[in-house]
Amino acid sequence: MKFPREYSLKEIAEIIQTDYVGSDDFPILGMNEIHVVEPGDIVFVDHPKYYDKALQSAATIVLINKEVEYPEGKALLISDDPFRDFNKLTNHFQPFKPSNVAIAENAKIGEGTVIQPNCFVGNNVTIGKNCVIHSNVSIYDNAIIGDNVIIHAGTVLGASAFYYKNRPEGFDQLKSGGRVVIENNVDIGALCTIDNGVTADTTIKEGTKIDNQVQVGHDTIIGKKCLIASQVGIAGCVIIEDEVTIWGQVGITSGITIGKKAVISAKAGVSKSLEGGKSYFGVPADDFRSKYKEIASIKMIPEILEKLKNKK
Repeated sequence: MKFPREYSLKEIAEIIQTDYVGSDDFPILGMNEIHVVEPGDIVFVDHPKYYDKALQSAATIVLINKEVEYPEGKALLISDDPFRDFNKLTNHFQPFKPSNVAIAENAKIGEGTVIQPNCFVGNNVTIGKNCVIHSNVSIYDNAIIGDNVIIHAGTVLGASAFYYKNRPEGFDQLKSGGRVVIENNVDIGALCTIDNGVTADTTIKEGTKIDNQVQVGHDTIIGKKCLIASQVGIAGCVIIEDEVTIWGQVGITSGITIGKKAVISAKAGVSKSLEGGKSYFGVPADDFRSKYKEIASIKMIPEILEKLKNKK
């Protein structure tokens, strides 16, 4: 998430009421999670296990719970609770804005687009030309939808990321300040849920077709011309490259990459990155050749046990 202007280290420290290490006028341009940070961004870290990853990332400002040595050209914000203060920044720069109308006055809707009854279109939403938004669709603030997009009834774009910190008093949610971006010629089925990015964009690229009841987690990027069948669940921060086919009830874990033109058969459980150009099935998912060898080996177990029994 980029800020509306350049802020100084001192200004940001005053917003979240923390100490800092670095020059007062050290420039800050935005805030992001570790996997999408750029120079000028703030990244937060609250566990020594991840200090080095944050300090060596592209981010130039590290919101951290301990003063440590840091690389030249960077600065620190010292907080007793970086998770809490990262949320403070999200609330400051991307606060929740209640709406009392079905379609926000500042929403931009392109020529030829049809929005059916009982839809909600939030603040600063952009919808392109010749789209059809069927009844009871909810499009949260700041979403961007391209041209020739069809969204079927009951779908929700922009719900909060499923991202929590476990505290003694209960789970504390990391606020979502990102967006959902749907490119041109995308079809989205009924009752789908596509969550906001935490600080960046959850993106569905051009020409992709999504069936009913599909869940897409925060900051996931789905490439061009993908086909995703019903009841697929995709966790956060997944990269699905172009022309991937995913059949029904596949579950995909967070932070992995599915290569271009991969095909994943129904009910597979994807727990690691998969190469493109291959077909996969099973739990955990593996390519057809390897999986069939595994199944053949398992079928041989009774025969092997019988032979061992007869040798005794």
